[in-house]
Amino acid sequence: MIYTTLLNIAVFQGIVLGLVILKSSLFNSNANKYLAYLLFTLSIILLNHVFEVEGSFTPYPFLRFIDHIEWIFLLPPFLFLFIINRIDDTVKSKQKSFLCFIPFAYSAVLNITYDLDRIAGIYTIPESGIGLIKILGFIQFILAVTFIPFLLLYSYFMIRHLKDSQEKKWIITLLTIVSSLIFAFLIIYIASLFISFDLSSTMSILALAATFIIHWTAYIGIYKYKLAKDKEGIFNFLNKDLAISYADLQIVENSRTEEYKESITADNLYFQKLEMLCKEQHIYTDSTLNREKAAEKLGISAGYLSQIINTITGDNFANYITQYRVEAVKGMISNSEFENYNLLAMGLESGFTSKTTFFKAFKKVTGKTPNEYKNNSK
Repeated sequence: MIYTTLLNIAVFQGIVLGLVILKSSLFNSNANKYLAYLLFTLSIILLNHVFEVEGSFTPYPFLRFIDHIEWIFLLPPFLFLFIINRIDDTVKSKQKSFLCFIPFAYSAVLNITYDLDRIAGIYTIPESGIGLIKILGFIQFILAVTFIPFLLLYSYFMIRHLKDSQEKKWIITLLTIVSSLIFAFLIIYIASLFISFDLSSTMSILALAATFIIHWTAYIGIYKYKLAKDKEGIFNFLNKDLAISYADLQIVENSRTEEYKESITADNLYFQKLEMLCKEQHIYTDSTLNREKAAEKLGISAGYLSQIINTITGDNFANYITQYRVEAVKGMISNSEFENYNLLAMGLESGFTSKTTFFKAFKKVTGKTPNEYKNNSK
């Protein structure tokens, strides 16, 4: 009971996590969609094992259609495509991705064709055709023991193109865990062809290992790591012109009581320092930045800061900072290096607190949503 409960939880988590990756703008990307497909495939494999343990195939024989499909053929392609979609386009363009799915397609057609006879009874394969089925089944076996190991090993070879050491480390770990599970299954499968023994206990261990992969991917791959790459790239972009020292911006503490009272113009000392803080120090990327915090950095009162901004720009402090945040996002959208970056990640790293505030502010400033602006800038 506890065992099947653990399996059911893993199946549910794998499906939900896969949907989150595909639907959430935080995680959705060309690379991560294959990670989602990998989780879906593992969930289907575990679900078939649950059906086996619970004896569901006896009252519902049509479930065998799903069980007899060799879903394991999908795990190496999804892992491989996840990896190559995280590297540069030059390497990625050399890969013929569709070739990865030929073994699965071949196996699925073969097994469904056979099951339409032995399970559905839609037609009967003649005696002369049984020999052909066996030959085709042997070809499936050859594909399993050659294609699967080759693609997994080739995936290790492709990892060398990843430049981020942190990213490379966790992907190697993921690939190693999944590869170990697949190789263990292949060894047991081949051994069962020559030696008669009970597979149930061994398959139970492999099933528990698959549940671990789903839980581990949820924590390390999504929760702990996912936005690290976008954050690093965006941080570097926002701070690429950081050449000013804090000493240049430091204001004597007692200047707080010596605010300029003369007519406020664009060359106002504090406005110039605020401009430098935004352009060079990028203080607008602080999502908690408000009028009081900015005034404290300048050594003046919040009221005087509002007066300066309103007089020079004709706008308030919030809209002034929003303009910088929107311009930062526009700069990244226009930069080809950020073509595959997540728009929401850009907004959050530029200082917006949520998807709603980001999209609303961006449209207010530009008249377009981030997606519309990105599409029009291509």
